[in-house]
Amino acid sequence: MPAAIDPNLTGLQPAAVWQHFATLCRTPRHSKGEGPLRENLRQWASSRGLTTIVDAAGNLLVRKAASRGAERAPGVILQAHLDMVCQKTPPSQHDFSRDPIRPRCRDGWLVADETTLGADNGIGVALILAALADGSVHHGPIEALLTVDEEDGMGGAHGLAPSLLRGHLLLNLDTEEWGEFFVGCAGGLDVNVHRPAKAEGLPAACEVWRIELQGLRGGHSGIDIHAQRGNAIKLLVRVLRDIEERWPLRLVDFVGGSARNALPHEATATVALPAGLGTALATCLSHWQARLRQELSGIDDRLRIDCKAATADRVLAAAEQAIWLRSLHAAPHGVRRYSLQLPGVVETSNNLGMVRITADEGSCNFMVRSLLDSGSAALAEEIVSLFALSGTIAEQAGHYPGWAPNRESPLLALCRAVFAREFGHEAKVQVIHAGLECGLIAARYPDLDMISFGPTIRGAHAPGECVDIASVGNAWRLLTAILAATAALPQQ
Repeated sequence: MPAAIDPNLTGLQPAAVWQHFATLCRTPRHSKGEGPLRENLRQWASSRGLTTIVDAAGNLLVRKAASRGAERAPGVILQAHLDMVCQKTPPSQHDFSRDPIRPRCRDGWLVADETTLGADNGIGVALILAALADGSVHHGPIEALLTVDEEDGMGGAHGLAPSLLRGHLLLNLDTEEWGEFFVGCAGGLDVNVHRPAKAEGLPAACEVWRIELQGLRGGHSGIDIHAQRGNAIKLLVRVLRDIEERWPLRLVDFVGGSARNALPHEATATVALPAGLGTALATCLSHWQARLRQELSGIDDRLRIDCKAATADRVLAAAEQAIWLRSLHAAPHGVRRYSLQLPGVVETSNNLGMVRITADEGSCNFMVRSLLDSGSAALAEEIVSLFALSGTIAEQAGHYPGWAPNRESPLLALCRAVFAREFGHEAKVQVIHAGLECGLIAARYPDLDMISFGPTIRGAHAPGECVDIASVGNAWRLLTAILAATAALPQQ
């Protein structure tokens, strides 16, 4: 890996962690495109004499021998994922397949203004790489499991072989609230909807307009689902439904969201309306902008709705337009239920994250999450039933299990004791309404004792994602202290 640290990260501590994160910022790592980064890291590890394996699913495993005297300590697996969610603001020309992420330090945070930063889960990866490189940390046997395709279906974890790992303890570094240990997470699945269509010619005496709803905060579809942020798809459907009640609107296309696990922060629709309605349309949209800003006051104050002239020669058939707009209007989004056993924790939710409708076909995706497999199954079946009313194909796919909490975990007890000793106060113990790979790993390795922690990250899965710089230093201090403590444990 390149030795030089990114100038924007110079001076940040711990330097080794930030140097590795700089490498991740320079290397494209969209889901299913992690190959070059993985090879970069594999070569780096091999050059240090570490054992490397790339498994059939594309995950990278790096093994580091124990420190002298700790050879018989229980093995520790350090786990994080290589890919990142790729989101950008509408004006941005960033190309995630080739352009580096450009972080900036601001008021104690590292932020990417126009794109996602990739701190989720790049900081976790950087912490692991720094631990592999550090010769001063006393530790038992270490395995670094760096998975692929986590953000687009957990493909790497799904493909993990049940015979690959040797360790007894697992530290997942993919949570985003410093000072908290996570011991459970939601499972979930996707509902993928598709419907073919037959185009019709553009009606006579029409003008074509492109309506854009932008400026929403977006965010992580699990962690932020309770925050009542606007969903650009749902909001624009409301606007279009109102317009078609006023005038004979014909839909040309509708596009919203760009990642299944991100709250959609923008959506656009191209529509045909009778000529001469430009001023009336602009007035209507202005009223809707004011109404929605009022509804989302204090949450999404930057929402805006604009329109501009466009061109088209075909529209969606009227019957198909009715099916799509009514179905999307009725489709669920957001928190369905809070947990009765864990007060304040979301139990079941779903994110209407992506829609693509053209004159020829349409599709959309719902990402369903729940702490209970029965909860995600029930909500997914409701969505399938809704679309079945119009004969629309909706299929469930990509189920992954949740991670059941074990509050009697010996690893949890050790980590809490280390945290209290290092930082002088108790850490919180939490369950997260997001999908961690721990559930899938536990299904293949049921005897593993697991815990998850990480630095404070805000705005994951949305442009403007940022990470608290001081908390990264704290996470490094905690990680090395836990490794030292596990090195003193008896053989398992």
